[in-house]
Amino acid sequence: MLPDIQTILVPKGAEHQAICRGLRGALNPPTVFPIPVGSAALIPCLEGLEQAGCLYGGQRLLVMGLCGGLTPKLAVGEAVLYQTCVAGDVDHPHREFACDRPLTAAIQAALGHSVALVKAVTSDRVVSRAQEKRALGQRFHADVVDMEGIAALETLTRIGVEVATLRVVSDDCQADIPNLANAFAANGSLKPTALAIAMVSEPLAAVRLIRGSTRSLKILQNLTFQLFCSESK
Repeated sequence: MLPDIQTILVPKGAEHQAICRGLRGALNPPTVFPIPVGSAALIPCLEGLEQAGCLYGGQRLLVMGLCGGLTPKLAVGEAVLYQTCVAGDVDHPHREFACDRPLTAAIQAALGHSVALVKAVTSDRVVSRAQEKRALGQRFHADVVDMEGIAALETLTRIGVEVATLRVVSDDCQADIPNLANAFAANGSLKPTALAIAMVSEPLAAVRLIRGSTRSLKILQNLTFQLFCSESK
């Protein structure tokens, strides 16, 4: 049986909206906090939540969202549960944190063991080129990449929160997506004009990203429903 999860952290925007749709009908839904994209913006956000009493030792928390696949074995739309996450920073190669094992195992059991257990690496930017993704995966022996994992685990572990991370692969390592390096502001928010320019500049890659994201967001919504609403129906 799935233990009570009090809180969900999910990147703001489409990912947050998908989680909220998935929680419709839940009898006792967890509190959902939208978080900024990227570690630099996330750390002060989490510190603010801690100061407000929203994060505390012994709390069970689930980080959710999308991620990029770094290995051919992970296709677009596949759900993954993190075992560990490492910093994709050559200056700090040993910064690695583990998710809570009992909570992760309980979530995997609740989802029928349909999710893969993976090692993640956190990047300070969107990794858009397939070749770069494969190289990143080989360098850090990682399966997926995100932009928040290491900051979330490091901060929440310090607080004493029991953390699990459930994400869905929205882009794989077989093909490029648009270069979104300039699409995010320092505060973790999307810059609409920069995003539009990046998408128009690479139309085929943009179509690939849109299709993958749309599919993965729907799966993210369904996973949320399965975890928190299926027993209440």
